[in-house]
Amino acid sequence: MHIKQGIQVSPGVAIAQAVVVDAEDVRIPRHTISASKIPSEHGRLEAAIHQSLADIDQLREQASATLGPELAKIFDFHAGMLRDPHLTGQIQKLIESEKVTAEYAVYVVLRRQAMMIRNLDNRYFRQRVKDVWDIERRILGHLIGHTRAELGHLQRDAVVIAHDLTPSQTASLDKSKIKALATDAGGSTSHTAILAHALGIPAVVGLEDVTGAVNTGDTVIIDGNRGTVIVRPDAAQLMTYRKTVRRIADHETTLDGFGQLPAVTKDGTEINIQANIEFPSEISAALEKGATGIGLYRTEFLYLASDSEPSEDQQYEAYMEAVVKLAGRPLTIRTLDLGADKLASDDADLDHIERNPFLGCRSIRLCLQNLPLFKTQLRAILRASTSGPIRVMFPLISNMMELRQAKMIMNDVMEDLHDEGIAYADDLPIGIMVEVPSTAIQIKIYADEVDFLSVGTNDLIQYTLAVDRGNERVASLYSAAHPSVIQLIKDVLRTANRTQTDISLCGEMAGEPEYVILLLGLGYRSLSMTPPAIPEVKKIIRSVSLTQCRRVARRASNFESDREVFNYLRSEARKVVPEVFEGLSVD
Repeated sequence: MHIKQGIQVSPGVAIAQAVVVDAEDVRIPRHTISASKIPSEHGRLEAAIHQSLADIDQLREQASATLGPELAKIFDFHAGMLRDPHLTGQIQKLIESEKVTAEYAVYVVLRRQAMMIRNLDNRYFRQRVKDVWDIERRILGHLIGHTRAELGHLQRDAVVIAHDLTPSQTASLDKSKIKALATDAGGSTSHTAILAHALGIPAVVGLEDVTGAVNTGDTVIIDGNRGTVIVRPDAAQLMTYRKTVRRIADHETTLDGFGQLPAVTKDGTEINIQANIEFPSEISAALEKGATGIGLYRTEFLYLASDSEPSEDQQYEAYMEAVVKLAGRPLTIRTLDLGADKLASDDADLDHIERNPFLGCRSIRLCLQNLPLFKTQLRAILRASTSGPIRVMFPLISNMMELRQAKMIMNDVMEDLHDEGIAYADDLPIGIMVEVPSTAIQIKIYADEVDFLSVGTNDLIQYTLAVDRGNERVASLYSAAHPSVIQLIKDVLRTANRTQTDISLCGEMAGEPEYVILLLGLGYRSLSMTPPAIPEVKKIIRSVSLTQCRRVARRASNFESDREVFNYLRSEARKVVPEVFEGLSVD
């Protein structure tokens, strides 16, 4: 049995066999084996090379038929390397001398080979580095399974273990089979954490090297309440956690009763509770949980779930599906929020990948530098706006010129549609995400130019505290309870109220039990969160008065450290709903 501690990002407990995702851009973990298993590792290696050669022969035949025999010769290099006894001999020798798995030996030897070729003076040979990487991925694919494909077609319940999950991987997950997630990397608002919240499954991130401790097929317990992952648990641990799983199921059944109740405080103030979604297919579940609309539709998954940029009609169909399912309820569509941190491509030129994507060309900046892409999305949104109440929201606005340019492009698209005789709503509300400190500080000038504001706490915390929310080494510094963060979101709200600008808060903070009372006390009356969090948040809202919430907010605003704030908020929330914090603990 092996126990690892990480960061709890989505509550609950799951017990299932592991599927370890082979992230192509991270190292293969070193797994040692006993001497008795060396022959079987040799056999696995031989089979993987044989299968890889068969793949290449098939590719050569296809290329010859479609491109001609000369171009098909590019695969001769691949076949030659796989048949090179010196190369395969190095891999076999490493398996024997260091008693490691075949996949680790392949990774080490071929990475050495790639480095050697990269250092050659001959430019032609340096270009062969990508061929070596291709061969490496092909062999590893046969050794450890093509997990990207398998994740979309799992035959049994599983917990996913990965270094991290890219958005393109998450878009292909079989959500009916995946019961929990655990990753080496990530923080409380990493993309894996957001996905886990959306799926309503337990998740632990920031484990640093969990991929090195788990093999596909191992039984794993993921405790999202305590941030614990137990690999190959003993009988006692299994019995204890199985009782916990049953207790959690009973608790969730109780919470479900709050979903369809109004979100009204004890003194009669109604709170607008909406949902954050990635796909239109999530809307039905969000409404069942009690959402009154969609406060954040993350549209980047339309791009990441496809091998090519989605067309205008494909986007229009997705937005229309959302509008139809909402049946007159509001839909806030965030325009494309992509950058090098979210978009990974096998064809990417590493020389052009931004060293600091969070401060680089992402979100609205990317759209303003790629006008055809931006206009295509705006056309699709505008076309769908005639069928229901849609609002459009621009992300990562950091200066007024970005907002004005985005609005100007929106007007240009409207004129194009008008000239083409295509209907659209000419009074479409336009808003911005408040997620950059410069915007929060100058919020008055933005409030005068938009119809609504939405505080995106995930990025606002990241930029305010200078903490990469996906870096497990500094994840402990990322805190929504930091006094500076509370001051910013309070100032933004005050300005919105003075200017009578509609405002909501849509970051992960909105769905965390510790912060609900604080947000109500500060004055927020519209919150948007992942659907599974809604019943629990409604229960808290229905258990408190605004007088109580304001008292908590005043006290929390006087503390000097995030630790003091968080501990105080948790203790206050525990008084209101003790079962949320104590009823799910392990016996």
